Amino acid sequence: MRRRQVGIGNGLHRKNLQKNFQQKGDSMAANELEQLQKQMDVFKTNLQEFAQKHRKDIRKDPTFRTHFQRMCTNIGVDPLASNKGFWADLLGVGDFYYELGVQVIEACIMSRDNDGGLTDLDELQRRVKAMRGIQSKSDSNKISEDDITRAIKTLKPLNGGYEVLQIGNKKLVRSVPKELDKDQAELLLLAQKTGYVDAGMIKNELGWSTERTNTAVQHLLQDGLAWVDSYGDKDTYWIPSYFLSGQ
Repeated sequence: MRRRQVGIGNGLHRKNLQKNFQQKGDSMAANELEQLQKQMDVFKTNLQEFAQKHRKDIRKDPTFRTHFQRMCTNIGVDPLASNKGFWADLLGVGDFYYELGVQVIEACIMSRDNDGGLTDLDELQRRVKAMRGIQSKSDSNKISEDDITRAIKTLKPLNGGYEVLQIGNKKLVRSVPKELDKDQAELLLLAQKTGYVDAGMIKNELGWSTERTNTAVQHLLQDGLAWVDSYGDKDTYWIPSYFLSGQ
């Protein structure tokens, strides 16, 4: 009986220890959470002060604006995610990018019949600057490539397919829901130096069969991403996204 009592006593003691450890752990976690909340409050206050102090620079200077956006991204703050809240009231940053996004849509629509909804990013930036009346690099209301890219991200909820694509050394803006297939991307990459592709070039550079080549170029033509120029028995497929922007 005594051994059994000792065993029961040990079990109760062990349970009490576990309970005490649990309570201590909960208390430590609560203290750490409280300290973290205080740190976040201090951080938000400092960020607000910084943003207020440099409000004009953030609105006017694209380089400063880019650095500010990257700083926010690095610390997990997204000014574009709160257009109706703190950032909109403080900076109008959300409004700036949403307005720019509308102009991006207009600029893409302007050339969609010609380029099939695949526009060179530099050309798109030029059009948006023209729409905003920006005449020179010294203009105080500058728009950077980073601004255009961020504005395009704000269009994602529209499900219009707006996205920046990296094709080789060029950035193209897609403004239609349909995605490029692998062969289309290969042909666009091949056409970067000349602005066009033809069957001979495709066979020499990519080693494709005639059937694969015909299917791929037909898809480009159907999607409006290429124009065909027929001379004799040779077809040349020009990529308007390239030659309309001067490559």
